[in-house]
Amino acid sequence: MLRNPFEYSARVRYADTDQMGVVYHARYLEWFESARTEMLRYAGFPYRNLEEQGFFLPVIEAHCRYRLPVHYDEVVNIRTQMEEINRLKIRLKYRLFIEGHPALRAEGWTLHCFTDKGGKPVRAPQELIDVLKARLSEQIDL
Repeated sequence: MLRNPFEYSARVRYADTDQMGVVYHARYLEWFESARTEMLRYAGFPYRNLEEQGFFLPVIEAHCRYRLPVHYDEVVNIRTQMEEINRLKIRLKYRLFIEGHPALRAEGWTLHCFTDKGGKPVRAPQELIDVLKARLSEQIDL
């Protein structure tokens, strides 16, 4: 059973921060990628398996709103939830918190389309979409 919503954690490394001691802005998108990859794995669909079936999910849009800074050695918790899925695309939303603190630090979303290995948009099989919907729709609102 999928956790509601799926939560991924990581400790901030020194290399993740800038000269001001704040996490570098692009790192958030990397955390979003790790969170969605682990969410798919936890749901029973490791990304590698999707690729072996001939499906890829490139990011076609991404957004991140930074609300409060994150610093070295803090543990970030990224809550990930599927917002939309159909045979053409998947949209996921993310909310980032610091372990032990309730204040929202960042939030964002990514939009992905199904493609073949060559990057051509394709329609995913309805069976795949139905299974992903069933496993990922068990989530509650972030």
